[in-house]
Amino acid sequence: MADAHEPYYRADLALVHHLGFGFHADDCAPGILELLRPLRERDGLVLEVGCGSGLLTRYLVDAGHRVIATDASPAMLELARGYAAGAQEIRELVLPDDPIPQADAIVSIGHVLSYLPDAHAIDRGLVAIARAVRPGGLLAIDLCDLTYAEGVPGFPINARLADGWAIITERSTPSPDRFVRQMAVFTRNEDGSWRRDDERHVNVLIDTASVPTLLAEHGVGAAVGDSFGAGVRLHAGLHTIVGRKNA
Repeated sequence: MADAHEPYYRADLALVHHLGFGFHADDCAPGILELLRPLRERDGLVLEVGCGSGLLTRYLVDAGHRVIATDASPAMLELARGYAAGAQEIRELVLPDDPIPQADAIVSIGHVLSYLPDAHAIDRGLVAIARAVRPGGLLAIDLCDLTYAEGVPGFPINARLADGWAIITERSTPSPDRFVRQMAVFTRNEDGSWRRDDERHVNVLIDTASVPTLLAEHGVGAAVGDSFGAGVRLHAGLHTIVGRKNA
């Protein structure tokens, strides 16, 4: 078991997520690319918060966007530097305290802010993002609502096995605003033996209906939805927040 203070998504889980869980980026990319189409035409800068291994980043780069991709996990960033090498920059960024670069659009998928320690930290992260969006710019993120656990498939225990890796996940809701994943990650070594790492992820659930009011106080008009527009509808309880900064 690794030290509890290490960031989420250490090397083994980062790799398993990259290899087996790219479907969320696949689902979200069409809608986000459509939202960003006017930005691409004027060569605006896109900042991605929580890029992970670069699954969405690569879609953005392949579509011709200038992208700064950021994440809090060093292991994820290492993967992203290989998978989405066309990004303008790939760097570590830990919310809610690290300064956020100014950008014409800020995008984030995978309920990144829901990994912050509490609702106050999520609010701080949202405000920091709103302030970093340039006037007239776009904000497009997803967040876990209080109803998130109701829409999670395979609750409470789910297992996946593939060539070279396996993951067993036990989910729980110790309180109405906490969703916990306890994960046992198995990966095959070069000599054919297996190793195990365990991670415990805690997501903070919030009333996403309150987010537009908070963002409006910082110049962003936003709405809550269940997809990024042209993209696939997200599972129940995972909500999109899409808005624009006042010009």
